[in-house]
Amino acid sequence: MRQSDHEVPTRLERAAGDLIGLAADPPEDFALRVLRRVGIQREQYDTYVRLETPAGGLFVAAGPDAVTGAALDSAGLTATAFEERHRVRTHRSAIPATKPFPGVVTALRTGRARRLPIDLSGLTTAERAVLEAVRTIPPGQLRPVGWIAREAEVPATAVVGALARNPVAVLIPSHRVTHDGGAPCDADLVPGAGDALRAAEGVDLDREVELRRGGVVFLGSDTTRIYCHPTCAHARRIVPRHQVPFRTAREAGRAGYRACKSCRPVTV
Repeated sequence: MRQSDHEVPTRLERAAGDLIGLAADPPEDFALRVLRRVGIQREQYDTYVRLETPAGGLFVAAGPDAVTGAALDSAGLTATAFEERHRVRTHRSAIPATKPFPGVVTALRTGRARRLPIDLSGLTTAERAVLEAVRTIPPGQLRPVGWIAREAEVPATAVVGALARNPVAVLIPSHRVTHDGGAPCDADLVPGAGDALRAAEGVDLDREVELRRGGVVFLGSDTTRIYCHPTCAHARRIVPRHQVPFRTAREAGRAGYRACKSCRPVTV
């Protein structure tokens, strides 16, 4: 690590000490102004903002070219604790800012962050593959662990561990992953956060679990002869009288149904 990287938190700590006793709080971007004033290059630190989500406040950090971390404050995470955790994980200081990284607000509003630049360089190849697969799940839809394993080309046993290390909560939507029995995975989220995020996206998790309990893994349409995951946009448009339940992809294939090209269920 470059010497200047070590100097960033030290200079900030000195500046913070000088602020003690001021009659008024400093501007929100005061630390950022200090760094610019003393000539610290932008590439040597990250900035972060706090944005609102259905699950509470979300701290989002970013470097010049990509988002580098995100964490919900629903478990009592403070800005100071987020900064420290970010420094430990990335070896970079996170400085409060007023403007989020371009595209973050839109990604949170639409639930679509697939094209948002996200730096996952601190993870293993398998972990990155899992999280990139999760990023492809559209808002309002769910995918089981087995689907993630297939898309990422990793063993199913590696999926939950990779999700637990998700460094970019919400923007990499682990709340859209379920165990193969239909129960939510939520490996990187505090209790209740996943439920709030799914509810905001209109996901009927109770129906998904009920279908699974009844042995229904896929839903087919007797008009299009295509089968999908139950939360797929195509499956939700099938009127009840035209729905055909299937326990396995093999069963659907033997009945003459084709796999949906959108949700890509496990094929025969």
